[in-house]
Amino acid sequence: MYVRTAYVTGDPGKIDHALDGLLVEAVKLLSDQPGYRGYGLFADRELGKIAMGSWWDSVEAAQSSNEQVQQRRAELLAPFASSLSVMTLEALVYTPNLQVGVDAGFRLGRFQIPPDRLDQMAELFRDTALPGFEATPGFAGAALLADRRSGMGSVGTLWTTRDALVASRGAQAASRARATSDVPMNVIALEEFEVLLVDQRD
Repeated sequence: MYVRTAYVTGDPGKIDHALDGLLVEAVKLLSDQPGYRGYGLFADRELGKIAMGSWWDSVEAAQSSNEQVQQRRAELLAPFASSLSVMTLEALVYTPNLQVGVDAGFRLGRFQIPPDRLDQMAELFRDTALPGFEATPGFAGAALLADRRSGMGSVGTLWTTRDALVASRGAQAASRARATSDVPMNVIALEEFEVLLVDQRD
């Protein structure tokens, strides 16, 4: 499975218009493309940030669909967006059945690791971190994504409510500390977002 991520920054005063357009059009726009498996839309309205992830059954489907939707995506994001970064990452570990409702929260951590240690990291995430998340109240899903060439990647966790997101900070900080002691990983960013939309396909 592959995930095309889009990270957008811009004027917080103009973010709602962009989000309204994405909520109306994004799923239909993406699901018309071959290989579509899901989509998530997340926002930090206060700072002016939008994070999106669309899921695809192959890297070819992710790349082809990007060519088809990039013009309309730019139109939907204008005039909010001042920067847009798009990457396609491999989903190394993920929970398939997400349980997300109203008021859900999303935490995104970005990391850098030597590419030859990614499989070790994925094993540790699957065997140690994920069970710990699942034992934390309010956990709704997680994914470990990475670029095998550069070692850049991210861990995203979903929480059923904003309160659960806040309450999980200590437990997830402990998980990051264990990970950085077991593998040579640098955490380079940590952010939290509201969840606006999660679409899943079988």
